[in-house]
Amino acid sequence: MITEEPLTTEENLPENKVKQYRERGFVAIQGIISKERAARYREAALELAARRRSSFDRKVFTQLVNAWRESEPLKELTLDPNVASVAETLAGGPLRLWHDQVLIKNPKNSAPTEFHQDQPYWPHANSVRPISAWVALCDVPVERGCMTFIPGSQQRTGLAAQDLTDAGSLMSLSPDLRWEERITVPLKAGDCTFHHGRTAHMATPNFTDDPRVAHVVIFIDAGTTYRKKPHVVTDSLDLEDGAPLDGELFPRVPVRPE
Repeated sequence: MITEEPLTTEENLPENKVKQYRERGFVAIQGIISKERAARYREAALELAARRRSSFDRKVFTQLVNAWRESEPLKELTLDPNVASVAETLAGGPLRLWHDQVLIKNPKNSAPTEFHQDQPYWPHANSVRPISAWVALCDVPVERGCMTFIPGSQQRTGLAAQDLTDAGSLMSLSPDLRWEERITVPLKAGDCTFHHGRTAHMATPNFTDDPRVAHVVIFIDAGTTYRKKPHVVTDSLDLEDGAPLDGELFPRVPVRPE
């Protein structure tokens, strides 16, 4: 009988992991969910992708935004109090859900996701510690499309949004990043990386015969307000510039059972 390693929780999160996250802008966490749950959520993610079949046309990856609003199993993961409480501990302040997304790299996909920061895409003001939980729903060795980070790059502020298909896009905005250290982080199913919204990261190609399936939960500062610019999550909400991002679409986390 194979027994799984204990899960990482807010209570047993090593202090050096918190220090590493705040210095480097990312950290790898083993066992944020069990392998059994990861397998169940992987199937739910693939089912949702099949329902949104047109999403498979993406060259770099398949992206399913706000999966938690269509899939009950993925809602369970997105609102998982353990994921959120670890994120809040790492970030060092109260958080809200921004959105989730399933990211699938299809088999034999030789296209990398090039280096970029996430925050420049988002219509946010007053969010200084956005943090994303990238949960592996299958084993993700280097050859299946795992994440690579540039430590300390969360300190680069005010950059324009970058092109995920262009290897030179981020580097043209911040040329010295070409010479910075890069750390690649393979994960087992149920493991997770957390990264700051400005930490430069990329994903390797998927050279394997199986899809790489990850679920990303993105958190923002609890007091984040809307900055008027296009974004798929807010385009239909008719928000005024400066409106708080709150309510049932952007709940405070962690959401704990009553």
